[in-house]
Amino acid sequence: VKNPCLFLFICIFASVLFAEDGPVYHVPIHGTIDMGLPHYIQRVVNEAEENNANVIIFDIDTFGGRVDAATQIKDIILDSKVTTIAFVNKRAISAGALIALSCDSIFMTPGASIGAATAVDLQGNKASEKVISYMREEMASTAEANNRSRGVATAMVDEELSIDFLLNMQGDTLTAKDVEGFAEGKLITLSTQLAVQLGIAGGEFERIEDVLKYLGLENVEQKNTEESWSEKLVRFLTNPVVAPLFMSLGMLGLFMEIKSPGFGIPGIVGLTCLALFFGSHFLVGLADMTEVIFLLAGIALILMEILVVPGFGVVGISGIIMVFYSFFKMLIGVYPSPADYYFAYMGLSVGIITSVIMAVIFYKTFPHTELYQKLIPFAPQKSAEGFTISKGYDMLIGEKGKTVTDLRPSGKVEIIGKYYQAMSHGDYIESNEDIIVDGVDENQILVKKV
Repeated sequence: VKNPCLFLFICIFASVLFAEDGPVYHVPIHGTIDMGLPHYIQRVVNEAEENNANVIIFDIDTFGGRVDAATQIKDIILDSKVTTIAFVNKRAISAGALIALSCDSIFMTPGASIGAATAVDLQGNKASEKVISYMREEMASTAEANNRSRGVATAMVDEELSIDFLLNMQGDTLTAKDVEGFAEGKLITLSTQLAVQLGIAGGEFERIEDVLKYLGLENVEQKNTEESWSEKLVRFLTNPVVAPLFMSLGMLGLFMEIKSPGFGIPGIVGLTCLALFFGSHFLVGLADMTEVIFLLAGIALILMEILVVPGFGVVGISGIIMVFYSFFKMLIGVYPSPADYYFAYMGLSVGIITSVIMAVIFYKTFPHTELYQKLIPFAPQKSAEGFTISKGYDMLIGEKGKTVTDLRPSGKVEIIGKYYQAMSHGDYIESNEDIIVDGVDENQILVKKV
């Protein structure tokens, strides 16, 4: 800590700011930090600014979450025109530490902790240097923005860094003997007492009410905020466990619709699920125009393969790859950590496997149920009722004509001024030869040389 009087300066500065009679906003940040959370934080900050709020208190208790979500929240808090306070209610770990450092002041409960912000995968292995470097500088610049120690912030991210010593708020020297995280090979995670000594936190309080009393705001109007139903829905739909399910149901519904006549319930359900999947990811910033372009291009290639290009080859496979790539990009986000990649791979795999299994089960069992018969009624078309698949080629038997192309053994012929596709009985007939129609086999005209 370069300035031992920093804490006193913050208190004096805060007392001037808190002279207004605006309300105090309470914002809970609990559980996993996901991409739906920044929209809630932004809404509350905007409302607080419009109402000339006195202060916004973020009640933090989290083990972390998505880095991209945390950086968005950090930017929102730093740009806030209202004074912000982080109340670390037990823990602000990983992404939670970044959010706490972005606030103007930090207060912690007894026995709380803050730090351990390195990026790891689900097996606990350290992320690549690219990810670590990004997170390290995010933490450092955020700490500097609020006059906190850059060295402590970076050592929360990278265990390869070490701190020889720091002066605490009382001017005493702290070394690795006092703070284990100062040593190389150790990440910094600070207890409440250490955070206060190092100037990371401004004090230790049991409850938010105690913080307000300390700041002289105990009689100010309190506003407790919570997520709206739409924000809760978006967070639910973008959950790494739920998103692949909607993706699977969407693909299955469209597959069922393609195999069924007309347009009905399967298509409506499929489009609804995909709309919820894409819409929610688009709203929270997990999807942008790049993913939309890949998705539409993939669908176009698949339709081209089905409707225009015969067989199923490069065009169709390319379309499928592009569609799945767009799904994958939506699941990983802007600044993916190893855990985000893992969840994206697992989510996409689960979605594909689930769709295939459900499709097989559906086509093995559902067509035989009464519900299927009601949804897609089927009535046989009997010849006795006048139905036929014949094209009327029987009327041509005995008629003569000429070959337009060589018959090898099939080709084109001209009969009574019209062109038809015809087939010989296996022998080769050159073009411009006289032929006669001597039979019809399943709407295939059979001819022989005269």
